[in-house]
Amino acid sequence: MRRILIVGGGYAGFYTAWRLEKKLRRGEAEVTLVDPRGYMTYQPFLPEVAAGSVEARHVAVSLRAHLRRTHVVTGHLTALDHAHRTAAVRTTDGDAIDIAYDVVVVTAGAVTRTFPVPGLRDEGIGLKHVEEAVAVRDRLLTSIDAAANEPPGPERDKHLTVTVAGGGFTGVETFGELLALATDLLDPYPELSAQDLRFHLVEARDRILPEVTDRPGRWVVRHLEARGGHVHLGAQIVSATGGHIVLSTGEEWDTGLLIWTAGNGAHPVVAKHTDLPVDERGLVVVRSDLRVGTEDAPVPDAWAAGDNAAVPDLASHTPGAHVVPNAQNAVREGKLLADNLVADLRGRRVRPYVHHSLGTVATLGRHHGVFQYHRLVITGWPAWVMHRGYHVLAVPTWERKVRVALVWASTGLFGRDIVSLTGVEHPREAFLAGGDPDVLVPRRTARRRPALRGLSGGRQEQVSPAPTRRKRSA
Repeated sequence: MRRILIVGGGYAGFYTAWRLEKKLRRGEAEVTLVDPRGYMTYQPFLPEVAAGSVEARHVAVSLRAHLRRTHVVTGHLTALDHAHRTAAVRTTDGDAIDIAYDVVVVTAGAVTRTFPVPGLRDEGIGLKHVEEAVAVRDRLLTSIDAAANEPPGPERDKHLTVTVAGGGFTGVETFGELLALATDLLDPYPELSAQDLRFHLVEARDRILPEVTDRPGRWVVRHLEARGGHVHLGAQIVSATGGHIVLSTGEEWDTGLLIWTAGNGAHPVVAKHTDLPVDERGLVVVRSDLRVGTEDAPVPDAWAAGDNAAVPDLASHTPGAHVVPNAQNAVREGKLLADNLVADLRGRRVRPYVHHSLGTVATLGRHHGVFQYHRLVITGWPAWVMHRGYHVLAVPTWERKVRVALVWASTGLFGRDIVSLTGVEHPREAFLAGGDPDVLVPRRTARRRPALRGLSGGRQEQVSPAPTRRKRSA
């Protein structure tokens, strides 16, 4: 049997393996898939996971549960030697193994692109994995809890300040969803008001959402600012040290949460530790039929798709254009790649990848959205409904579709769940502390706040301690 190795279990990798199981005859080939997490994350739902509108586990599709005829290896690819048909893998427990193969499919995806901004590694958090979305939600809820205990001042302002870097779909959707979540939280937190919230969206270009045209892009900016957000266009974060944000425009503020969604970068292993051809961006060079290589020099037994591949866009009128790296394309590339691989195994013709966009749709928070298809633009509640309808149909497996739909229904009836579970990041702290508050929450030194009273109208009254009377000497 031919041994097929799939590197990466994201959209393209999962759909390639899923379709191969349906297309391959028994005994025709054996399929192995390597992925460090063991599940596929439906990334378009991550902003809603961060806002508590979708349950975290419902956007993660187990590879082992749905790929019954595929051998799943949970580990990281460390090197690929295609000349000798060998992949070096480090498993999650640290063991190094070599996997021999006959055909390789590279669908490792992309990573969050970062820059050498001071303080970014200490303060920033991405939004490419479900664990990051859960952490964003818990940190925002915890910050709002902390702000309710603070008197008005810089410390409370920092807790209530959220900064999102990147004006693409992920950044804008995350910004809109978190702004909606924070606004909804004002009702159970009478100590706070809408004027206390400070949400900043920073984009280096002069516009957001490059996938839509200028008019709907400008509408989104006006809409977010009307809801209390601050959109900074043509600005870059030059420092984030200690949570103090400094922009290239000279603006600065303190933030309690910094979310970094400023684009994707090439997967470092694919770009630097394989013998496959890559372009100047570190993406695997592929032909229109998703074979690795060029029309004149194809690489035998190597295929690639998804965010780590430079797929020619045959539907574009721009010479040399490449397919936009999004979920819509990755899913369809994975399905075609599986069909072409099976056709190639059986000596049949393969087909090129051609896909005309179905339009773009984005959520801007509950009951807010934007949709564009060519010149047709829909905004507001109808676009939000279209966003949910499209993605609940697009998320793989009926089990996940039903779970997501039920969570949406319960949220509509009972509202968002505002419980923060930040303790899961350090689950043994409570066990080791034995309930001692000095261990769980270290005391602050040299600062004692006045007591608070009067929680109506989003205001807090400071209660100063009674002055001490000095005993007069005789």
